[in-house]
Amino acid sequence: MAVIKPVKGKSPQIPDNCFIADNATIVGDVTMGNECSIWFNAVIRGDVHYIKMGNKVNVQDGAIIHATYQKSPTNIGNNVSIAHNAIVHGCTIKDNVLIGMGSIVMDDCVVESNSIIAAGAVVTQNTIVESGSIYAGVPAKKVKDISEELISGEIDRIANNYVKYSGWFKD
Repeated sequence: MAVIKPVKGKSPQIPDNCFIADNATIVGDVTMGNECSIWFNAVIRGDVHYIKMGNKVNVQDGAIIHATYQKSPTNIGNNVSIAHNAIVHGCTIKDNVLIGMGSIVMDDCVVESNSIIAAGAVVTQNTIVESGSIYAGVPAKKVKDISEELISGEIDRIANNYVKYSGWFKD
């Protein structure tokens, strides 16, 4: 059974149409939108600040979402995929974003809409990721603009697939 528990009187708010894997952990001041999925071994810790997620957000296996105490909350828009083992910490992720496997997005970053953070990238504190771009590397830098094909072929496809995959686990 997933660990879903209050911290300091604030309980996670999870709509009924979300999928939460059996060993996911969601604690504290966490608000999720519709059709979200939180996968195996993912951790969403709203203990030190709030975490707000829009609709159709998938937090894949082993990913961690956290914030910084009394300083940097985490805000995640709609149609966002946070891939396996990524860390999203005290930042803002806008709509239609793919955060790649093993990447890290640090405090006070803003990832604008229609963007991709490449696998393994480290987006350092206070970075603003331009809308419609791909950032890669350590530290992450803009490597190219996103085509409409990548927006529909990757960002939308992955978010929609995770809604479908989560349906396989619902009885």
